[in-house]
Amino acid sequence: MSDYTNSLPLLVTAIQNTINDNAEEVAQLDAAIGDGDHVINLQRGLDALSSMSDELAQMDWSAAFMKIGMTLMSTMGGASGSLFGTLFISMAKASKDKQCDFAGFAEVFAQGVESVKQRGKADIGEKTMLDTLIPVSAGLLSDAHNDVAFDSALNNAKAVAIAGMQSTKNMLATKGRASFLGERAIGHIDAGARTSQLMICAIADCLLDT
Repeated sequence: MSDYTNSLPLLVTAIQNTINDNAEEVAQLDAAIGDGDHVINLQRGLDALSSMSDELAQMDWSAAFMKIGMTLMSTMGGASGSLFGTLFISMAKASKDKQCDFAGFAEVFAQGVESVKQRGKADIGEKTMLDTLIPVSAGLLSDAHNDVAFDSALNNAKAVAIAGMQSTKNMLATKGRASFLGERAIGHIDAGARTSQLMICAIADCLLDT
């Protein structure tokens, strides 16, 4: 975990690959109950991060998170750009003077997720990306507190992310365009929850392989 920022080029590539590989599926999910532009916006943000991944690797983790957040905010656009940007900008502020280890990251990520909740005025159970992010954050904090081995915590995070994403299928939506569909949104997985899960799993797999 101490080499986290040095791994950023690999992590960005892994995330980009999994989003590109699943772009058609995500586009279909978003077309069913969303605005239809989520994956295109996300790919644009990831392209921007990819172009600066070597620069990010030279930064400390607070500076890297800030650069990522500002880049996503300015390149993605839409609600998801604002939310993902907020996640990383908040993590940048929270990570100042914190040790770049598993426990430190769990605390920093939790503060980032809390900022997304406040920015989006949403919480778990509302059929959004938070249905993936909140359980993963809680699981990381619990595993760090209980001194769970890092590899085991990564595998736990993957399982929790998948369960959180899948839970959105049978939810009513109360945020965004999907909220206007009422019960017609039931039966569809939220695109933001799906891409959040894909990215978390890609990061975990990449770290497990290094």
